[in-house]
Amino acid sequence: MASVLIIDDEPAITSALSQYFERLGHSVMRSHSGEEGIGVVKRTHPDLVLLDLRLPDVNGFEVLERVRDYKPVVIMITGHGEVPDAVRAMQAGAESFLTKPIELAHLGAVATRALEKARLRQMNRYLTDRRGRLPATPLLGTSAPMRELAQQIELLARSDKTTVLITGESGTGKGYVAESIHRASARGERPLVEVNCAALSGTTLDAELFGQEMAPTNGSESLRPGLLDIAEGGSLFLDEIGDLDAQLQPKLLRVLEGKSFRRLGGTREMTADVRLIAATGKDLVSEVTDGKFREDLYYRLSVMPINLPPLRARSREDLLELIARLVEELRPNLVEAPTEIDDDVLERLLKYSWPGNIRELRNVLERAMIMARGLERVGVSHLPMEVRDASGSGVEHHVPRTLSEVERIHIDRTLRAHNANRTRAARELGISRATLIKKIKEYGLESNEARPARQRMIG
Repeated sequence: MASVLIIDDEPAITSALSQYFERLGHSVMRSHSGEEGIGVVKRTHPDLVLLDLRLPDVNGFEVLERVRDYKPVVIMITGHGEVPDAVRAMQAGAESFLTKPIELAHLGAVATRALEKARLRQMNRYLTDRRGRLPATPLLGTSAPMRELAQQIELLARSDKTTVLITGESGTGKGYVAESIHRASARGERPLVEVNCAALSGTTLDAELFGQEMAPTNGSESLRPGLLDIAEGGSLFLDEIGDLDAQLQPKLLRVLEGKSFRRLGGTREMTADVRLIAATGKDLVSEVTDGKFREDLYYRLSVMPINLPPLRARSREDLLELIARLVEELRPNLVEAPTEIDDDVLERLLKYSWPGNIRELRNVLERAMIMARGLERVGVSHLPMEVRDASGSGVEHHVPRTLSEVERIHIDRTLRAHNANRTRAARELGISRATLIKKIKEYGLESNEARPARQRMIG
């Protein structure tokens, strides 16, 4: 829900516009003079202002100038549709310029775009406000699913003997989560040793992981410790475990089941006090089905799996939190980096699909901040072309909602589409009229039902 302020000296127009925006679910305020409207802007900071050009005390241009510092999104309205006025309004910072009579369908489309811009400004202010106040603990986002994920990570950190499997696309932060789990656990003071299973061949990885015993030379035994030895008392992070050589999978299973292993070329049983954290971008269930990964090892690894969603599946709020964190991390290392980001830049960052996920986002932010050195703000021209041209097609950021909330929103929209005609709305929804009436009462939609539009034009 957004806050809308209507500044117009004609009560009939303010009343009609108020009803229209209230039916859309917004909070509406009215002012019938310029001075009164300026005071309301200063006190309430509305998201959207519909401002009449001709007012009894001061004209709309003066109002626009005096509320500029509060950064409302303004739609200028006038009964005198002169081109110079429209140009002047846009130059002064108005989002749009409409002439009376106002067509409601057109107003709705213009207001939707304006409110989206208002939301971007709110987000940008949030970014600025978060500067220097980001917590040191892992922060995945503020949405309900990401808070639940953070809880799982916290529980796993406390249980320092439980094996962890982290899944997700490349660049979603699997290594960051692994490090966070280790640092927050009782093993946090001991080593966290990382190895990429896809980077080494079977024999080489065998020696790296488990160490190697070679035949005695000159009467002395030659011993090479492995990463399990180095990680003793700490954690071993096996990245890309889906690529682990088939011959090494039984040896890793023995470590998980019996905390024991043999070095390459050795015969003695060694013990290992390590916590295993594994990560993969592959679908291990499919790998098991295809015979490429041991089923018993998979079940040993997936005691409490953590799946990190790609950025395109995260909510706008989660993305905003992530942008704030990355900007905060990057700024100290970039001399003369800008302190602010343009609203248009933020819009493109939120629309882009981020195939490279967090890694790509970090690189884009760093590049943009370097390109904008010495300037006050990062602008669209500082973004790479593919991000600059982002249209958002095919990108649907997840907004957590319960099934009942989804049903309430859908019923509400259907009623509005049919101007509150319950019979037609019930027919479209595929339910009886009696069921629809029950749902309207259950969700408290009686006051929100769209009334039949007696007029399509206002003014």
